[in-house]
Amino acid sequence: MPDVELEVLPRDLEPYRAGNTGVDWVHRFASGRPGPHVLVNALTHGNEFCGMVAACHLLDHAVRPLIGTLTISFANVAAYRSFDATRPFESRQLVHNLNRIWSDAWLDGLDDSPELQRARAMRAVVAAADHILDLHSTAQEVQPFWVYPAYGRNADAALAIGRPAVHLVMPQGLGSGTPLIQHGLHGTDGHHGVALVAECGQHFRQATSDLAVQVTLDFLAHFGLIERAAADRHTPAPQQRFELMQTWVVKHDDFRFSQPLVGFETFAQGELIATDGAEELRAPCDHCTVLMPTRKAIVGREGVYLARPLG
Repeated sequence: MPDVELEVLPRDLEPYRAGNTGVDWVHRFASGRPGPHVLVNALTHGNEFCGMVAACHLLDHAVRPLIGTLTISFANVAAYRSFDATRPFESRQLVHNLNRIWSDAWLDGLDDSPELQRARAMRAVVAAADHILDLHSTAQEVQPFWVYPAYGRNADAALAIGRPAVHLVMPQGLGSGTPLIQHGLHGTDGHHGVALVAECGQHFRQATSDLAVQVTLDFLAHFGLIERAAADRHTPAPQQRFELMQTWVVKHDDFRFSQPLVGFETFAQGELIATDGAEELRAPCDHCTVLMPTRKAIVGREGVYLARPLG
């Protein structure tokens, strides 16, 4: 059995299959008033249930935009349906990581998989949105954090929303593929649209799903699509920002960390973080902070992110 407590489990998404966009599991609501088009996306990874909970909350409570347009999508439902409670980390993806294939090269290429089929079906959905919130969670028990490309528009929105209070800023992208939030114009400096990932906590914790709902409502309120009651507003905590320096992709079956890691541990410059075959991964600077260390090293998948604190 897994070494995690499963406080949140999958629910049947079949009632949400038939949206109104011509794409399964995608629902769109237009206010009829001028305003931005906001996409809330869930289940980019099949075992990250917090997004599912937040998307179902919007649909079950008939949340409708006061201005602009709201689109709600469940992305990798195929992987989600493969969930096995005895192997809860295995339903992240079926073949491809759905959050690394949003480049034209992948979407227009000849490769095929359930994830590529889904990304191709959702391509116009993602491209149509002015602003995107992509809801995620983490394998390890770490504090929630934003992830976004280093465009001022993204930082301004994340700082204004104020929770999570930790930010991972990507000046050069992920370095291991193109995520959904960098698809098309969202990956360009001149675009007006905000696109953020919210990593809301450990996959299967109720608190993670609760935070995903709150962040989603905060995001919609920030862009004026809904109003937040005074009781639901929060005072932002002090913000902490990190800059992604490197994404290490596992090369060998014998990849090993130098010590047990869950995330947010720091290393001095030159200190050994991991070995990957004959290669050593050492901290490139003082106060090097590791994020998203893999629970299970798989060749070709990400092993760890290296970041540095931003002043």
